[in-house]
Amino acid sequence: MACFIVPGIEAIITTIAKKKLNRKGVEKINLKLLNTLLWGGTFLLMIEHVWHGEVVPWPPFLTAMTTASSFGTMLHEMLYVGVPMAVGITLAWAIAVVVTLKISEKTEKSTTQAA
Repeated sequence: MACFIVPGIEAIITTIAKKKLNRKGVEKINLKLLNTLLWGGTFLLMIEHVWHGEVVPWPPFLTAMTTASSFGTMLHEMLYVGVPMAVGITLAWAIAVVVTLKISEKTEKSTTQAA
């Protein structure tokens, strides 16, 4: 129903953070990759929810918000599906950043020793 909202909110936050951090010259953490993962996942989930009729082009836009009883179900899905998705995406990004930094450290050491 609304699981895509959680990664979407994280994508908005990281996009703002990326703009502020890029001014300070922090490129090693590769927020562009995280933003791509989050925005791409959010977009694909939104398309899937539109396809299944859970998101509509008229207010309140989410079919789960039409009745009070389904609003609780929507919050439950956001908590138990959206949050784990956002955490999983962030963990995958963090692992990619750590692996990339380790590889770049090894190549720097090997080129320094070779010279």
